[in-house]
Amino acid sequence: MSEKIRVLITDNHTMVRNGLMMFLKSYPDIELVGEASNGKEAITLCDLLHPDVVLMDLLMPELDGVGATTAIIRSHPNIRVIALTSFNEDQLIYAALKAGIVAYLLKDCTADELVNTIRNVHAGKTTISPEIMQAVLRVADNPSTQNYHLSERERDVLRLVVRGFSNRQIAANLTLSESTIKFHVSNILSKLGIATRAEAVALAIQHKLVE
Repeated sequence: MSEKIRVLITDNHTMVRNGLMMFLKSYPDIELVGEASNGKEAITLCDLLHPDVVLMDLLMPELDGVGATTAIIRSHPNIRVIALTSFNEDQLIYAALKAGIVAYLLKDCTADELVNTIRNVHAGKTTISPEIMQAVLRVADNPSTQNYHLSERERDVLRLVVRGFSNRQIAANLTLSESTIKFHVSNILSKLGIATRAEAVALAIQHKLVE
């Protein structure tokens, strides 16, 4: 049996945390390793527990989800953070993506949607819905004329990143090794001046870097 996906829940509402814990416990491939009521607690627990995935509310006391996500990813770049919030304001979505979240869900999503998103991001996929990308475009609607000097192969890789492919899927699609894809992704992020795949997706769409 493969290792379970270790999940940390961060939300300032006790009832929300309890509800999430109850239905996530019914999935055998998911292990709940802890819960935090604010961003500061989430940072501390990530240092102690090293979860694979963090479910992150965005508006919380002490430290909000955007600030917490920034700090967590800075210290633990392998942790995948999913925004799980009641708010879909464009500016908040944009700030969350810039902070490094890899998926953005509203709290009225179904259990299956949440679990599938957890599985997908753990597998290395960036799952940003078309609606979320439209919010990004509304906030950043001034295309840049900057030339990022991406090679044709890097554009091929970026095109598949935008489509939500994991490194393994990109490697299979382009008939290349996974290590080569990791190298290309690293180069793409460096050339774009960003740190995460979600930012790469947003920038690629905003600046029309790929078709």
